[in-house]
Amino acid sequence: MPTYSPIPVNEFERVLDLTELDLDYTAHHESFEDLVKLAARVAGTEISLLNLIDSFTQWTISRHGMDVEQTPRDETVCQFTIMESDYLEIKDFTQDERFQDDPYVTGEPKLRYYFGIPLKTPAGHSIGALCVLDKVERTLNPEKVELLKIIADEIVARLMMVQAINTLKYDLIEAKEVKKRVAHDIRGPIGGIIGLAQLISQRGEQNKLDDVLQFIKLIQKSGTSLLELADEILNTEVKSSQEIPTLGEHELNLLMFRDKLTKLYLPQARNKDINFSVNINPANGVVPFPKNKLLQITGNLVSNAIKFTPTQGRVTVDLDLEIKGNAKDLHIVVSDTGVGLNVPKLEAILAGTATSTDGTGGEQGYGFGLPLVKHLVDGLKGALTVKSAPGEGAIFDIKLPFI
Repeated sequence: MPTYSPIPVNEFERVLDLTELDLDYTAHHESFEDLVKLAARVAGTEISLLNLIDSFTQWTISRHGMDVEQTPRDETVCQFTIMESDYLEIKDFTQDERFQDDPYVTGEPKLRYYFGIPLKTPAGHSIGALCVLDKVERTLNPEKVELLKIIADEIVARLMMVQAINTLKYDLIEAKEVKKRVAHDIRGPIGGIIGLAQLISQRGEQNKLDDVLQFIKLIQKSGTSLLELADEILNTEVKSSQEIPTLGEHELNLLMFRDKLTKLYLPQARNKDINFSVNINPANGVVPFPKNKLLQITGNLVSNAIKFTPTQGRVTVDLDLEIKGNAKDLHIVVSDTGVGLNVPKLEAILAGTATSTDGTGGEQGYGFGLPLVKHLVDGLKGALTVKSAPGEGAIFDIKLPFI
């Protein structure tokens, strides 16, 4: 593997841009399959990959000719591509000291050629790469290079479209929650209006306000109608909640959250011989909640825990959803048996200024995983606490409100 890992000068902003896409890295193969196949055909190569790179991992979200889903960031070629302004071409891996001893060069599939184009967001941050690879040396002519750049631009455009759709759907979810809050909020004032109207009606003859009495009766009638409407809205929500809730495209429940975390991060744990498990409280296992940034927040904590836990150690995720009326609080706890943290490091994490060090297995650090988690949790109006001591592992405890 490469002896060093380059870090872009805008690394935090770069990873933040990727996080804002809020992608499930396992769910978009078909969305980009046509473009990835087209890239291989244009280049005339056997393999093409669409890779996104976060703080710890390269996620291959769509692929052609090679079965790969994730790779440690410090073992990738595309980590060098995102440092380029235009593209990176390696005509023969065996002649490049950075990669000539890598398993995919010395062993199957015995790769030789690489061409990668950074995928740049509108803000100019490289969040990954479109790359084509082959088992033979080759050179791409300028026309093919330009065509691959067009394909890369289309990939970025689709990613931005996914982000826009996600934002709209989150707004719809929030609007639904607002509807429930409004229904509750209007019951109190309307009830007061009705009570006042009834009181004045009862004393109407004494007040000798026939005209006012008639007007108050109209208020009472209108208020009763509004109260019935509020009850109808609330009863509809109650009936829906008594059934098994339908899970929206941009929602999770605890059962699905557990499954996704297991699928995404169990390979990383197994690669380091670490016991990894995800536990849930089954009481509210099927209740939906917005998945906004949850995979990115929890994934960064899990990758960080794996990084700082020695071989044969343990990393555990505990998930719970507390329901209080219309409010939902998601509780995420990531614990490990790793090297632990001292007080200055803990304070830096909570201040959002933590830097990184190499992991227990020599994994290279990038310095932005934990500050990114703190940034995202704060943005969701959540709370992050950390308990740790050197040699005693660490516990990251997050509570996120969904109103």
